[in-house]
Amino acid sequence: MSEPKRGKLSVRRERAFLVGVISPHEKRTAESCLSELSALARTARARIVGELVQHMRRPHPRTFLGSGKAAELRDLATSTEADVIICDSDLSPAQIRNLEKLTDTKVVDRSELILDIFATHACTKQARLQVELAQLEYTYPRLTRMWTHLSRYEGGIGTRGPGETQLETDRRLVMRRITDLKRELRVIDRRRQREVRSRGEHFKVGLVGYTNAGKSTLMNALTDAGVLVQDQLFATLDTRTRRWELNGRGEALLSDTVGFIRKLPHHLVESFKATLEEATNADLLLHVVDVSRHNAIEQADAVVEVLEEIGCRDRRILHVFNKIDALDDGTALHILSERFPDAVAISALKGDGLDELTEAVLRELQREFAELAVTFPSSNGKLAAFLFEHGDVLSREDEDFVTRMRVRLHRRHLGRISEHEDVEVRTADGKDTTRET
Repeated sequence: MSEPKRGKLSVRRERAFLVGVISPHEKRTAESCLSELSALARTARARIVGELVQHMRRPHPRTFLGSGKAAELRDLATSTEADVIICDSDLSPAQIRNLEKLTDTKVVDRSELILDIFATHACTKQARLQVELAQLEYTYPRLTRMWTHLSRYEGGIGTRGPGETQLETDRRLVMRRITDLKRELRVIDRRRQREVRSRGEHFKVGLVGYTNAGKSTLMNALTDAGVLVQDQLFATLDTRTRRWELNGRGEALLSDTVGFIRKLPHHLVESFKATLEEATNADLLLHVVDVSRHNAIEQADAVVEVLEEIGCRDRRILHVFNKIDALDDGTALHILSERFPDAVAISALKGDGLDELTEAVLRELQREFAELAVTFPSSNGKLAAFLFEHGDVLSREDEDFVTRMRVRLHRRHLGRISEHEDVEVRTADGKDTTRET
């Protein structure tokens, strides 16, 4: 029998059946319940063959859906020849085991699906370490369930080794690897912190938003960064920082970050903490919202929740309404505009509104930096060196042992100037700031 030709070989896409539970207090419809899960599944290269939504107060502790609905799911999975059942919630090991036994089909929960996508898209060493850490922290509490087939032998003569010993060995190996990964990530994190500190004199802008909101497209439009752009969830896992020239009136460092998502698993937030710190260290966050989505308001709220979780509650945020060129219905845009009246509407793909966005960022930049007239003794070389190192010196005059400088300086440094004797500092409007701290 001859071997098949290389051109005829193909990888079969898994046939996925999607399942969700909606509680009475949720405002989501059955359609919106699984729309995001469907996008996640397609990103994982699955083929959607069916959907099932159950309305109940809380997921069933044994089968997630309840016995009747679980039996219906079994019949649907069989009739559609599903390879995998994907649930839009995190399931306990017992729920997964019971559903798999009942349906005779592999069951994957929301976190496992997202971790699979992250593992596929991780390119840098840091991203791969972060994904592995998240996967192990997800797996560790499920190790016991993986060994339940030995439970009937527990304590039995001659079986303690295969059961208890192997489980404890697995636990030790996983915990040891988790410890090693955290150590490696701390080294990378310290290096990243040094990089962030080296950017201290620059105005830092972070792009945040729901996954696939157009952050990478916007970064390319503003900086020619050449960042990968794909119509997929979590196409960007690694932070990239580029210089952004603000129409010849200043510059900022613009950083792209990993996209957020509704019900982002907590262990993912923890594992990607170093990456998300780009947002916590930014002077200004640009919250990019895809207003062409039917659930744009829900996605915007989800991003705000994640920002609060990672400690960005007090950061200055400028809301950016993206993809206005793809709007079919302006209802969401109208509601969001009332909630965020200072937002800027753009199309990152077509370049519409980018000048208005730049002007809005410049206004924020002016709040952070002050243009100062600094007068001090010419013998104070230490202050002169400080101004050249930490500020943008616009002009300098030396006359009669006195130096006058016009300098643009971050307001955080005003207190450092006032530490020097015989120094006069005035802003562009003539205000004396010598005593400011």
